[in-house]
Amino acid sequence: MAGGELLRVEDLRVYFRTMEGVVKAVEGATFSIKEGEVFGLVGESGCGKSTIGLTILRLLPPNAIIEGGSVVYRGRNLLEPPERELEAIRGREISMVFQDPSTTLNPLFTVGEQLADVLRTHLGVEDRGKLEELALRALKMVRMPDPARVLHMYPHELSGGMQQRAVIAIALSTRPRLLIADEPTTALDVTIQAQILELLTDLKEELGLSLLFITHNLGVMAEVGDRLAVMYAGTVVEEGTVECVFESPLHPYTVGLLESVPRVSKRKRPLKYIPGSVPSLLNPPPGCRFHPRCPRAMEVCRRERPAPVEVERGHRVACHLYSRR
Repeated sequence: MAGGELLRVEDLRVYFRTMEGVVKAVEGATFSIKEGEVFGLVGESGCGKSTIGLTILRLLPPNAIIEGGSVVYRGRNLLEPPERELEAIRGREISMVFQDPSTTLNPLFTVGEQLADVLRTHLGVEDRGKLEELALRALKMVRMPDPARVLHMYPHELSGGMQQRAVIAIALSTRPRLLIADEPTTALDVTIQAQILELLTDLKEELGLSLLFITHNLGVMAEVGDRLAVMYAGTVVEEGTVECVFESPLHPYTVGLLESVPRVSKRKRPLKYIPGSVPSLLNPPPGCRFHPRCPRAMEVCRRERPAPVEVERGHRVACHLYSRR
């Protein structure tokens, strides 16, 4: 069962300077993650999900601007402390698993050497025997086949699924409280994808983890999530439990996303889709960013950005259809 609030993102705004202008990648995102829950960020590619994950750990590139907002972890705003102080949290209390394990792992070092480096840096372990023992334990924890052998192998000698298990082992070797999983199954085939999802779910229970799961796959979120936030063009448009959002979607964008999922039971009907294209975040539309594609857009949607409204307990939506009630 989820406990108290572990992390809260409040009115977060993140921009990027580019040659073409300033990209407003995240605009006013707000959500919270509770102890022991799986919280999902869902939306189309480019909507700002990964940017939020990187902002939490302050891993943004040099051209990024944190324009405003806060990321409060256990009562402390992670956007304020200097880099040196943040190292006590980043990788130790909050870890991250990225999309492509082949680009996450260093090809010049063995899996054991990369695990030892993390353990040495964050836990202060220097003894070589102890480092190998802890690294082996981490590989066993993620159910790595033949972990003693993998310890001395290079990333290119592993399959995609084994590489992702190694990345998860590295992220969890320090026993963090929060794991950010950024599309951790995107580069894997369906069978291995299911194994990694099952592994993450089991490890969450075994280690008492909280999990921020970033994905564009609604099916994955339905399988592993407790609560979720739906993002569109850098904004959070709906937030609630997985059951509420999937069974009673409120925002027209959420409705469109769910209706776009192919269903075997309805294969004789034409596949629905959301008309139009995602707007450029160099010059996003005024008011509600979804209004150019929204079938229920009103005049106010073109002028004013909707504020989040709690329609029922824990189920919030940023839409003028509900703010006018």
